[in-house]
Amino acid sequence: MIRIFVFILVVLALGWSFSWLADRPGLISITWQDYLIETSLMVAATALAAVIAAIMILWWLVQLIWTSPHSVRRYFRARKRDRGYQALSTGLIAAGAGNAILARKMSLRAQGLLRADQEPLLQLLDAQAALIEGRHDDARRRFERMAEDPETRELGLRGLYVEARRAGADEAARQYAERAAEHAPYLPWAAEATLEARCRDGRWDEAIRLLEQQRIASVIDRKQADRWKAVLLTAKAGERLESEPKAARDDALAALKLAKDLVPAAVIAAKGYLREDNIRRAASVLEGVWKAAPHPEIARTYVRARSGDSAVDRLKRAEKLEAIRPNNVESLVAVAEAALDARELERARAKAEAAARMGPRESIYLLLADIEEADTGDQGRIRHWMAQALRAPRDPAWVADGLVSEQWLPMSPVSGRIDAFEWKVPFGQLEGPIEEGDPTGGAIAELPPVASEPEPEQQRTAAVVDVTPAAQPEPEPSTGMAGDDRRPEQKRVVPIAAAMENTTQPPKPEEEPDPFFGRPPDDPGVKDPASSEPANRLRLF
Repeated sequence: MIRIFVFILVVLALGWSFSWLADRPGLISITWQDYLIETSLMVAATALAAVIAAIMILWWLVQLIWTSPHSVRRYFRARKRDRGYQALSTGLIAAGAGNAILARKMSLRAQGLLRADQEPLLQLLDAQAALIEGRHDDARRRFERMAEDPETRELGLRGLYVEARRAGADEAARQYAERAAEHAPYLPWAAEATLEARCRDGRWDEAIRLLEQQRIASVIDRKQADRWKAVLLTAKAGERLESEPKAARDDALAALKLAKDLVPAAVIAAKGYLREDNIRRAASVLEGVWKAAPHPEIARTYVRARSGDSAVDRLKRAEKLEAIRPNNVESLVAVAEAALDARELERARAKAEAAARMGPRESIYLLLADIEEADTGDQGRIRHWMAQALRAPRDPAWVADGLVSEQWLPMSPVSGRIDAFEWKVPFGQLEGPIEEGDPTGGAIAELPPVASEPEPEQQRTAAVVDVTPAAQPEPEPSTGMAGDDRRPEQKRVVPIAAAMENTTQPPKPEEEPDPFFGRPPDDPGVKDPASSEPANRLRLF
C-alpha cells in the first residue's frame, strides 16, 4: 500500500514538472567542438527522462542475466520444498487417521525431500508412524531425541508422557510431566498431571505453588483457580489438624475466604477453634456456612461442640440451627435427633415427619423407627417405618466418578480430578415404579394405630376347636362331582372357656383327703369350698 502511494506521488510530481516547463518555454544551446546544438527546454527534459529510463532497463537486463543461475536453483529448491511439505502434510493426516502404510510412505518421501535439521515435524511424523505400526521402542527413542532439542522439547515430553501412561509406568509419567511443567507451566496437560501427582503424594505446598503459576499464566480462570486452591488448603488443613490445630485452622479459614460454601473447610476450622476452647468463634464459622449450605456434618459438629452439654442443651443448639434455616430438611432432622436424645418424643416425631414429607430418604424413616421404639414400642409401627426405609431413596453422600465415600476427599481416586466429590444422592440406585399421590403422606397415613394393652380380666385368647359331633362317622373325601353335597369338616373360633366347658373333663387324679374337709363339716360357720360353686363349672383361674 505504501509503495502504491509513493508511486502515485512520483507520477504526480513528474506530471506537474512537465506542465511547469510547458508553461515556461525556452531554448537550450550546447556547443561541443565544432557543433552547435540548439533545442527547446521541453525536448531536452524529455530526452533526459528517456535516457534515464533506458539506463534502468539496461541495468535490469544485465542483472537478470547475471543472477539467472541462482534463480534457477532457487526455483527448483522451492519446488522440492513444496513437494516435501505436501508429503509431510499428507503423512500427518494419514497418521492421525491411522493409515500406517500411507504414513510410512509419506514419511520416507518427506525425508528425501526435506532436511530433518530444518524441519522438526519429520521426527514427529516418523514417531507417529512407528506408534501406528506398534514399534513403541522406536517411537520412544524418537521422542527422546525430540526432548533433547529445545525447539521440540515440549512435543517430545508429551509423547514420552503418553507412552509412559500407556505402559503403566506412573512414576516415569510423573517425572516427564514435572519436567515439562518446569520448562512450560502453561501446558495444561503437564500442569494437570503434576498437580495430580503432588496431590497423591500429599505435597500440598508444591501443588498450590504450581496452581498459582497456572493462574498467573492464564491457563485456568481465576474462579476455578480459587476453588482448587481452597480445596488444596482444606486437604492440607485436614492432615495438620491433630498435630498443628492452629495452623490447620488458619488454612481452613483461608480456604473459606476463597470458597464460602466449602463444608469440610468449615468443619476443620471449627474443630481447630474447639481445640482452643473458643466455642463462640467455632459456632460463628459453622453458622456462616450453614446459611449457605446446610449439611449434616455441620449440624453434628455444631450440636456436639461442647462435650459436657446435656441432651437439652444440644436440643437448644439444634433449634438455633433451625431458626437460621427454617423449612429445611437438614434442620428438621437435626432437631428431631436432638429431641430424641432429650426424650422429647412428641417434638422428635413432629420434626421427623415434617422432614419425611419435605424430602423422604432412608435415614429419616430409620429415625422415625427409633422414635417409635422409644415412644410406643409397638413392633407393628416399627416394622412399618423399617419397610418405608427399604423403599425410600438413599441418603446423600460424597460421590465422585461413581465412587461413594464416607468422608470428603480433595481428589477422585478414580480419575485424579481435583474437587471431584459432590454431596448428592448416589445415582447407582434403580428407580422404583411411579405411584400416584404423595408416597410420603401415604406412608404416614398408613401408619397402623398403637396396639392398646388388654386388661388382665380380658386376657383371653381364642382357640380353634373341633365342633364335629364325635358320634358321627368320619366323612368320606369329596369327589368334587355335581350333586355331592358332602362338605369337609368345619371349624369355628370360640372362647377358650366355652370350649373347655363343652369338652369332656379328664378324670381328676385321686388326692389325699383333707383332714378338715374330708367329711361334712360339724361347724356350721365353716363352709365347704366344694359346695360354694356349681358342680358342673370348671375353674380356669
